[in-house]
Amino acid sequence: MVDRIGFVGVGLMGHGMAKNILAGGYPVHVIAHRNRAPVEDLLSRGASEADDLAGLAAASDVVFLCAPGSPQVEAIVAALSPSLAAGSVIVDCSTSDPVSTEALAASLADRGIALADAPLGGTPVQAEAGELSTMVGADDVSFARIEPILKTWAASIVHIGKTGDGHRMKLINNFLSLGYGAMYAEALALAEKVGISPQTFDSVIRGGRMDCGFYQTFMGYALQGNRDSHKFTLTNAHKDMRYLASMADAAGLANPIGNAVKNSYALARATGGAGAEDYVPHLVDFIARANGIDR
Repeated sequence: MVDRIGFVGVGLMGHGMAKNILAGGYPVHVIAHRNRAPVEDLLSRGASEADDLAGLAAASDVVFLCAPGSPQVEAIVAALSPSLAAGSVIVDCSTSDPVSTEALAASLADRGIALADAPLGGTPVQAEAGELSTMVGADDVSFARIEPILKTWAASIVHIGKTGDGHRMKLINNFLSLGYGAMYAEALALAEKVGISPQTFDSVIRGGRMDCGFYQTFMGYALQGNRDSHKFTLTNAHKDMRYLASMADAAGLANPIGNAVKNSYALARATGGAGAEDYVPHLVDFIARANGIDR
């Protein structure tokens, strides 16, 4: 019997994921939030729409979540869980606080509901193409059940360990990528201060050992002004680095570089970068302005 899939959060990443689950032959129920366009597209592809979270839960065996962070995940799970049958699985694809993830898993286990964390690596373009990566925290039985569904939208799947470990690894992964972003923004500001243009800077880095996919999408804005070159918000970047700092504190780890990266994104948000349209590559503008550079 094919699992019935519920999907909460069909936004930048979730739309492509839900589309590919549908294409994989699974029945999918979705729910609208603010933007109906992705919902309408999925309905045209054969998805069904639930009126509320309770209705979506009642029609689903496995529910995927793509939410901004743990407070939203906790609220969604609270609304879903009373209508989920024993044996159901919730898969949190958000970047969440692992402490919250473990607490939710424990409370759901009392009702026979499993929680897996499967945070994402990649971009909305990769989500549409079914080429995301995911790092999964789940018990072996739950992982075996959800793996075929994950394969509809992920090109790389790594079972990290128990529930919560996926979110731990995701925070470490984002520490690296967002750290790159903070360094690129500061390096570009310094280059301009000493008379080196972004174009000259790029001519040295691109194609060398410091080049990578993240650098290329980041520089899509710095060089070409493509505001949508990497659609991951400054708000989410700051949130992820706060979660990382909390995880480091709990582990008793000195985290000076992580806190410096966090403060770069905090600076951007405090000086106007809290809008939904402000993405990580736009950090170059905020760091430049903080240093008296007009961009």
